[in-house]
Amino acid sequence: MLTKLKRKEVIEMKKILMLIGGILLVGFIALGAVYAQQAGIAGSIKVSDREEAKFAEKAAISMDDAVNAALKQVPGKVLKVELENENGYLVYGVEIVKADKTIADVKIDAGNGKVLKIDTDQDNEREDHDNNNEKRER
Repeated sequence: MLTKLKRKEVIEMKKILMLIGGILLVGFIALGAVYAQQAGIAGSIKVSDREEAKFAEKAAISMDDAVNAALKQVPGKVLKVELENENGYLVYGVEIVKADKTIADVKIDAGNGKVLKIDTDQDNEREDHDNNNEKRER
């Protein structure tokens, strides 16, 4: 009788653990989908990495237009501008040093000039940038 009771308890415990595991799995899947949706940007010109040589031909706005759009959102000094494939879309990546010496990476849609995303680098990346500048000044 004692063994039957323990066996039932073990079975019940397994059921509860499987239920909890299933709930956690569904939660992680949903969280991953939400994160993927937020992290992605959608531009107006689709590209693949194989087309990198033709990026300049596909861009509907000039590099100057992209820089101006970026500087309207993030005032500062432009470090670098390049056409890039961001999640399958053609964008200008404009790196700007802001007044507080943080670096902003502004993604501009190469088709219509809209700002798609602004990322600000963290302090450790800023230190790397400062160290590189010191090396250049010497």
